[in-house]
Amino acid sequence: MSDNAGTERLPGRNRRRFPGISSRAYEHPSDRSALVALRKLSGFDSVFKALSGLVTERSLRLLFLANSVRVNDEQFAHLNSMLRDACYILDLEKVPPMYVSQDPNPNAMCIGLDAPVIVLTTGLVELLDEEEMRTVIGHEVGHALSGHAVYRTILLFLTNLALKVAWIPLGNVAIMAIVTALREWFRKSELSADRAGLLVGQDLQASMRGLMKLAGGNHLHSMNVDSFLAQAEEYESGGDIRDSVLKIMNVLPRSHPFTAVRAAELKKWAESRDHQRIMDGHYDRREDDKQTSVSDSFKQSAGHYTESFKNSKDPLMGLVRDIAGGAGDLGGKLRDTFTGRNTGSSGGNGNGEDGGNNSGGGSSS
Repeated sequence: MSDNAGTERLPGRNRRRFPGISSRAYEHPSDRSALVALRKLSGFDSVFKALSGLVTERSLRLLFLANSVRVNDEQFAHLNSMLRDACYILDLEKVPPMYVSQDPNPNAMCIGLDAPVIVLTTGLVELLDEEEMRTVIGHEVGHALSGHAVYRTILLFLTNLALKVAWIPLGNVAIMAIVTALREWFRKSELSADRAGLLVGQDLQASMRGLMKLAGGNHLHSMNVDSFLAQAEEYESGGDIRDSVLKIMNVLPRSHPFTAVRAAELKKWAESRDHQRIMDGHYDRREDDKQTSVSDSFKQSAGHYTESFKNSKDPLMGLVRDIAGGAGDLGGKLRDTFTGRNTGSSGGNGNGEDGGNNSGGGSSS
């Protein structure tokens, strides 16, 4: 099935496909750097090798075969069509098996050690319309193309293991250190997969609607995309340094970034030159992956973090920039902020409790 023009006629409209696209084309720089840091974590290699031997691919597949519905031409045929379309658009040669599992919580995952398996919950299938679901399936196919399934599977089993050995102090500390690092990478990998979902669906509004529904349920008539994105802006820039610390504490135990923040990140990328170049057919290709140096990836990640640091509206980042620029002493500013004596650039001490409430509200998305 070839198409020299790079587009394929799919139901409803034309969509561009991306022959030979490398996951490097859409991966978020934070995803790459977090994965490198994870691999360098002391003890990770040993745990990874041990679990790779204990967790068998066969047991996973038997579990889904016995207790879920396999998507094919006879079962959930519309989802099967979307899966094949997503693999065709991202040029993933082997279509991964996909299952629908009974669970009222809307969720999807791509797991597997030898080969990826995609699982959708009934809560998600019932929540999203066709175009929204297309972006979610594209999101999961993006995980498969990026090779994320292996690490996500390890996180799943380590999380369960941590619960079982919580009574062993040292053992639990060692496991939780790796789980925390895995969660940090997991959150960043979601930003990459959101981009893959947009490349498959090629409908930013559908991507936005899907994320809004994950945050607020099936009540689109009561929600507004611009207001939803304004929440992310308020979350990123509102409050004072105390709120910045609360944001860090709130996000640490989570596997996914906050939904409003994901929407803002995706919209920013959709409007970027990088995204437009991919849509024009100019993107990194798999055939060049072996020639890509690790140092180049580091430089790209470093450039992204430098730019993010300069442009961040977070109060804590603003304080660090002030200190780096010689604007004052860190200890004094932190003392004034946390004792309520900071009446300067943080916007006054009367917003302290409101800022805390806003941060709490952001964490419940």
